[in-house]
Amino acid sequence: MIRDDIKAALSTAMKGGDKAATGTIRLIQAQLKNRDIELRGKPPQDDDLLVTEVLQKMVKQRRESIALYEQGGRAELAAAEAAEVAVIERFLPRMMDEGEAAAAIDAIATELDAIGPKDMGRVMAELKSRLAGKIDMSRASALVKARLAG
Repeated sequence: MIRDDIKAALSTAMKGGDKAATGTIRLIQAQLKNRDIELRGKPPQDDDLLVTEVLQKMVKQRRESIALYEQGGRAELAAAEAAEVAVIERFLPRMMDEGEAAAAIDAIATELDAIGPKDMGRVMAELKSRLAGKIDMSRASALVKARLAG
């Protein structure tokens, strides 16, 4: 489980005196705790999927911050954010590459008899239910749009 990996990494970072990794891993744990609190009373879902969603959101936020810092000429802050991204990405499962994602989208579109842009919602819903956490949904959206347009 990813949570166990995160706990073990925190212990290792603390013992090794890696303050940057320790801080980032503590941020991860805080975000996971917040998400657990939000989901209280709702039916449980796959824990690894939940953790992956939280981590992907954290990476996305940091990448947006990096872009803003670079535009503002704040290279030191962009570097700090990039270091956090590197720590967070250690816990993310391997994502599908472009070719694998295109093949999966083709298979789903064929299975659903999706032929045009009006079928994009159905294809995206099925893609999310089958491959959540394994595929970058923003990239997948562009691939689905291209597949259904041509």
